[in-house]
Amino acid sequence: MEKAIDLRPVLRPNIKNEILAGLTVAMTMIPESLSFAILAGLSPLTGLYAAFLMGLVTAILGGRPGMVSGGAGATVVVLIALAAGQGVEYLFAAVVLAGVLQMLVGVFKLGKFVRLIPQPVMYGFLNGLAIIIFMAQVQQFKSADGWMQGPALYTMAGLTLLTIVIVIVLPKFTKAIPASLVAILIVFGLVMLFGVDTKKVIDIASVSGSLPSFHIPQVPINLDTLKIIFPYSLVMAGVGLIESLLTLNMVDEITGTKGKSNKEAIAQGTANIVNGFFGGMGGCAMVAQTLVNLNAGARTRISALIGAVAILVIILIGAPFIEQIPMAALVGVMMMVAIGTFQWVSFRIINKFPKSDIFVGMLVAAITVILHNLALAVLVGVVISALVFAWDNAKRIRARKYTNDQGVKHYVLYGPLFFGSATAFLEKFDIENDPDHVVIDFKDSRVVDMTAIDALNKITEKYAKLGKTLHLKHLSEDCRLLLSNAQEMVEINVIEDPTYRVMPKG
Repeated sequence: MEKAIDLRPVLRPNIKNEILAGLTVAMTMIPESLSFAILAGLSPLTGLYAAFLMGLVTAILGGRPGMVSGGAGATVVVLIALAAGQGVEYLFAAVVLAGVLQMLVGVFKLGKFVRLIPQPVMYGFLNGLAIIIFMAQVQQFKSADGWMQGPALYTMAGLTLLTIVIVIVLPKFTKAIPASLVAILIVFGLVMLFGVDTKKVIDIASVSGSLPSFHIPQVPINLDTLKIIFPYSLVMAGVGLIESLLTLNMVDEITGTKGKSNKEAIAQGTANIVNGFFGGMGGCAMVAQTLVNLNAGARTRISALIGAVAILVIILIGAPFIEQIPMAALVGVMMMVAIGTFQWVSFRIINKFPKSDIFVGMLVAAITVILHNLALAVLVGVVISALVFAWDNAKRIRARKYTNDQGVKHYVLYGPLFFGSATAFLEKFDIENDPDHVVIDFKDSRVVDMTAIDALNKITEKYAKLGKTLHLKHLSEDCRLLLSNAQEMVEINVIEDPTYRVMPKG
């Protein structure tokens, strides 16, 4: 059962920090949402609606106060091919189905499996994501004609550097106002005051629009449609949940509190369903904006709610102002977020890691950066870590052998008996030369899986063919249950041991 969230910060929120953090998050989310919507060939408003709807629903229903969700690129990239091949209506239908799949994960309490992600995979995921965030900001130094040159480049670089300096220096004097928000306002003021010619939000797309309206995706409701959208929905649901639950774990570590993964999965699913019916491109938790939120001092749902409402206000009435914000200010803030996201501690302790962990971390980071596929990167990392773990444990099984005064030979096992160690286990026995009674002592070992049971069956049959009897001793309760369930497959004598409460098999 998941632990409850620490309610102390909820009971005593710093309203000023929450409001200012929410406004900062809204400003940093707008260009990213617009960029990914345009990348997917969608209307810019589709991205802004996703930022508003995801933020609003997850702020209210989510299982992690302080976390920010929006129209994330990780999920949108999955749907680009669908939108290009079938049209935007199929994209909306896929977003709805992805939301349903995510809700099912939460309902059946499968969110806890994110805990199986090893720390090296987390390091690789965050380091790769930090590089992606940073490189995405570098792309803003491009214009319609290619990379900026001359005065345009110098102006953009200078304003970006000024933003970074403000974000670094201001917290040394005061933390009353989020440094990132102050940096954006100062750079905006300087550009407006001196009429500086530089790239602005309006150069990406207009952010003006109306309220999102209810709209049922116009697709045929039949099996053919399901065949088209299901693969995309499945991948989107997986990518969105992995990124959201990893972000939840990150916030847990930063705040020292505990989020609810299953509740968050339901909230993410609900938000995506709402997106599909109200013209949003869908999304998930956003690591960069979450870090902006936390760095600004936010710890409750209020900031995410403020951020979502602020995006809606901007769409309705604030567009003329927001469209004039220099992109350099937003780029500088996001570059600092990327630097903060990178796990520099992984370099300091790299010489203390096993070589396999170093390899896994680097591989996950590389896949994240090269393929921009966060789900695949994490999946590969988990699989390799699991294989390394299995290999290491397979090598640990060993046996101490002795014969007691009654002429019974004992094999005292050390290490788990499972699919990886079954072959080595079978090689431990001298069946031809052993006496008529043999005991395998599992005091320091355990039977783990069906491969282990099959190995016991094989060794028992070999002894039985020579008229010898094999006994098991010191089996734990779960091991005896496993053997009991497989009693039609294997017949083994279990020695009763009061200390371990082992009952003879009937």
